[in-house]
Amino acid sequence: MTQSHIRNFSIIAHIDHGKSTLADRLLEVTHTLSSRQMVNQVLDDMDLEREKGITIKAHAITMLYKAKDGQEYTLNLIDTPGHVDFSYEVSRSLAACEGTLLVVDAVQGVEAQTMSNLYQAIEHNLVVIPVINKIDLPSARPDEIKQQILDILGGNPDDILLASAKEGIGIEPILERIVQEVPPPGGGPEFPLRALIFDSAFDSYRGAIAYVRVVDGQICTGNRIRFLSTQKDFEVQEVGILRLQRIPKKCLETGEVGYVIGGVKEVADTRVGDTITLADNPAKESLPGYKEAKSMVFSGIFPSVSDDYEELKESLQKLYLNDASLSFEPETSAALGFGFRCGFLGLLHMEIVQERLEREYGINIITTVPNVEYRVVMQDGSVLIVDNPAGFPDAGKIDHVEEPYIDASIITPTDYIGPIMKLALDRRGIYRNTLYLDGKRVNLQYYLPLAEIIFDFYDKLKSISRGYASFDYDFWQFKEGNLVKLNILVNGEPVDALSSIVHREKAYSWGRRLIAKLRKLIPRQLFEVVLQASIGSKILARETIKPLRKNVTAKCYGGDISRKRKLLEKQKEGKRRMKQVGSVEIPQEAFLAILQMED
Repeated sequence: MTQSHIRNFSIIAHIDHGKSTLADRLLEVTHTLSSRQMVNQVLDDMDLEREKGITIKAHAITMLYKAKDGQEYTLNLIDTPGHVDFSYEVSRSLAACEGTLLVVDAVQGVEAQTMSNLYQAIEHNLVVIPVINKIDLPSARPDEIKQQILDILGGNPDDILLASAKEGIGIEPILERIVQEVPPPGGGPEFPLRALIFDSAFDSYRGAIAYVRVVDGQICTGNRIRFLSTQKDFEVQEVGILRLQRIPKKCLETGEVGYVIGGVKEVADTRVGDTITLADNPAKESLPGYKEAKSMVFSGIFPSVSDDYEELKESLQKLYLNDASLSFEPETSAALGFGFRCGFLGLLHMEIVQERLEREYGINIITTVPNVEYRVVMQDGSVLIVDNPAGFPDAGKIDHVEEPYIDASIITPTDYIGPIMKLALDRRGIYRNTLYLDGKRVNLQYYLPLAEIIFDFYDKLKSISRGYASFDYDFWQFKEGNLVKLNILVNGEPVDALSSIVHREKAYSWGRRLIAKLRKLIPRQLFEVVLQASIGSKILARETIKPLRKNVTAKCYGGDISRKRKLLEKQKEGKRRMKQVGSVEIPQEAFLAILQMED
């Protein structure tokens, strides 16, 4: 296929606006897959993706389309993940394209993630083709949604395509517009090889497989290639294009999209955004935009049965083979035993990893409170990176603590501005701007501490706005804050798995609510159990779990009161001794209680 007949494009949309369904219809109309191979959300091959209605792992697929001008074109659809946690992967997928379909729901309209991904597409100078989807729904508002898109993009209302991916309406005009408006890929076959890795996967038999877009030169079987970020060399065993299966070819030419197998043992070597070049004729510089995946949220994962530790370790290693953005290291907790400290791109990424461990590997796990990464500046000027409350130093040695802030964008109907502003203020948000998108919708912009949104911010936002508000964010910077370590003590002993790093103003209310909840969850013992919340040596709140008590005076019928007193004193002394040696078994529900704390 000549370079002028190749079109590389992606589809960007908010969650549940019909991106995967539109991809299904494009594959059907171009006869890429037979009717036997077609299922709903064919590119979403994980059960979790289908259940949640989002794309977790990006996919690419090659289609052949005979246009109305009689020419046959190769269309490479490079799918993008559908959640803010994977925004870097979205940027790399867009970097591999020349055009994109902007899909907007005819009922919901333009939402926060639509805007975020659209700005990324504009930054990469992509041709944007707007499509209003779900026009078959009775509550569809195509004219209003057209105006929303025009307010953002400008242009002619007739250029906005109307479609229903579910019913197969308007699919042919979309393909024609891709062929006419998306430019063919640039790059020169005569230059040294440069191929962008936009995704990777792991095959138990072939090793790590890099999904690439060839920007310059060509890559053939037998070539010796080099990954520029790691400077590691490998020999190419196979290259080819992607349709649901891998279809081998002799070479991938300039502008083409496909896969490269080179006997790479770890997915970590095929990093998203990295550049592949030839070892004997390397390119002088790598393609722009590469950065290493950085964990934003950290949590401890422990097996609920300590004997499952080795099994959990193996399962995490297998998951890491498919997901290089997951990081983990061994951790020991006095309360939970041996486990792992894991780093995730965000809360959704954490939820997916936990669900996959339980579903695919059958392991029951306990997770500790999610934390973010703090910068602790010590009095001697050194900087300590802390992602676990257990590693938080003594207050006397700390000069100040810095926490990560995000640049958040909340798009909401104007009816809910007041409650959403109150929510942002309660979460220590710094107001930045208000942009009116039209008469009924507004974009509220805030700087928010990442630690304040990782619990239930999104759920609260949805309930306040009755599901209409949408939320998107990007990392902003580290900012100094008045943060302290809140300890939970059980009978004077700190429980490291229940400790957390909180803002000093919220420490009292957080500690009081948490131990009140723990008092209901920890079963009564034969001795008194004292629960306390503290900052250093200062006790903020206390609850007491009364002991179970045997009626030792039941056998005394009348007689001298001193006999009963003697028995009660003996019981009291026994309970005192028991409290010194007895240990309190903390149930799993107690660790989950923190994740379900309500304001």
